[in-house]
Amino acid sequence: MHGKTIDEMYVGQFALLEKKITDADVYIFAGVTGDMNPVHLDDLYASCSIFQQRIAHGGLVSGLFSTVLGTVLPGIGTIYLKQESKFVRPVFIDDTVHIKVEVTSLDPIKNRATLSTIATNQHNEKVIIGEAVVMPPRKEESNE
Repeated sequence: MHGKTIDEMYVGQFALLEKKITDADVYIFAGVTGDMNPVHLDDLYASCSIFQQRIAHGGLVSGLFSTVLGTVLPGIGTIYLKQESKFVRPVFIDDTVHIKVEVTSLDPIKNRATLSTIATNQHNEKVIIGEAVVMPPRKEESNE
């Protein structure tokens, strides 16, 4: 099992992931990271916020880009170097997010791939837009 090398990638190549964001996901993420902001955890507090209900942590949703990059495209052996994200819409508990990463440029000399990273909700509204830079596995690493 190995990821794609830079030679196996091409501009326009993409990978997808779909995940329902559950109440448990939010509580586990809060516990792991220590981000106990009540807008994520407290229904009453969140009902008085601009969102009027609890929202998922932005880091929880953007972390799904890592899932795709590290397991699908490029995949196993990938080193995640950089992520820029803009949070454009909240993700609520029980929303289903659709993650798409797409190769936008390749630098074979430096062994770097740049990919757009977009998360949408079940209404096809963008919730996060951004860009990642990764180092795909090298040929010798992918043959092990």
